[in-house]
Order: sequence, then structure tokens, then C-alpha cells
Amino acid sequence: MIGAHEQPATSEAVAIAHQLTTGIPTLHTGRLTLRALKLEDFATLADLLASDRSRFVSGPMSRLDAWQEFTQLASGWVLHGHGGWTIDQDGSIAGFVLIGVEPGDHERELGFLLTEEAEGHGIAFEAASAARDFAFDVLKFPTLVSYIDVANTRSHHLAERLGGERDALAEAKMNNKMRIYRYTPEGAHS
Repeated sequence: MIGAHEQPATSEAVAIAHQLTTGIPTLHTGRLTLRALKLEDFATLADLLASDRSRFVSGPMSRLDAWQEFTQLASGWVLHGHGGWTIDQDGSIAGFVLIGVEPGDHERELGFLLTEEAEGHGIAFEAASAARDFAFDVLKFPTLVSYIDVANTRSHHLAERLGGERDALAEAKMNNKMRIYRYTPEGAHS
């Protein structure tokens, strides 16, 4: 059963929700649109986070825990001026990408999670590149990091392709429980 929190807004609340999301930047790449999250995107994220695909990002998760992740992605825009985007490919959800600070993070993160169908087609690189460039070119952040599980070799390779370099000091601060890749504007545009 879907909870009331997953139901679309009604009455005047619809206009307020729409007004809030129109302020979130939409990014376009050659094949993708990174757009504000919509309530109907939650089902895809909940399915992703309940599956084995989420094993490297604290999953699998319950639907309630997935809701908390979803609201963090969305609320970051209001609270911090950056947050999550839905990766839209020709009207279908390919995954999610974010610039965010979640509980436990020591600094701003570039994160990504794709559907199984989207994996292996360069979508993660394309979406994460657009988000990273937005962070540097528009938000003027001096640095970003990706927190990646030690066993997630695909994401290690992606972080390196994105210009990330391992940060041993940051890893030590987190007790070497994960790999931390640091991005800089110079490394991103080299």
C-alpha cells in the first residue's frame, strides 16, 4: 500500500510545489536531461534502493528508508542550494545524480545511482560530468568528492574518468572504510 506521503499534492499545494521545483536548474547533455525530482520518481528510486544494485550505497533499503533518501535528494535544493536530479533519457528514468551533503558526509559529494538498464552506456559519466561542471562553473565550488565503497570497482573507474583522484587523507578521516575521489575544477576540465 502506498502511504499518504507518496500521494500527489492537491488544491493550492500543487501550485506551491510546482513553483518550488521550477527554481531547480535543469541541465541538458547530448542525450540526457537532469531535472528536478518529481513525486512519481520515487517508485524508481525505491525499487533501486530495495535491489542488490544499492549494495554499495547502504542498501538494500526498506521503502521507508528509501523515502528518507528521496526527501534528502529533493530538500537539498531548499536547504543548501544544491541537491539531486532525476536523470531522464527520452522520457524514461535512467537514474539519479546529486551534489549533496548527506548525514555522515564530511564535504559536498558528487553521487550517482543508475538503473540496471542504463548501466554500461556512458549515462553515468554524462550525467555526473554535467553535475560536476555545474558545481564548479555555476556554484563555484572549489572541490567535490565521491564516497565509493571499496568493492565498487565500476564506480572507481568512473570517478577516475571524471577527473577524480584518490584522497588518502580524507579516506583516513573516515577510517579507510571507503575510497574517496576528489574533483577540482582544474582536474575536471583537463
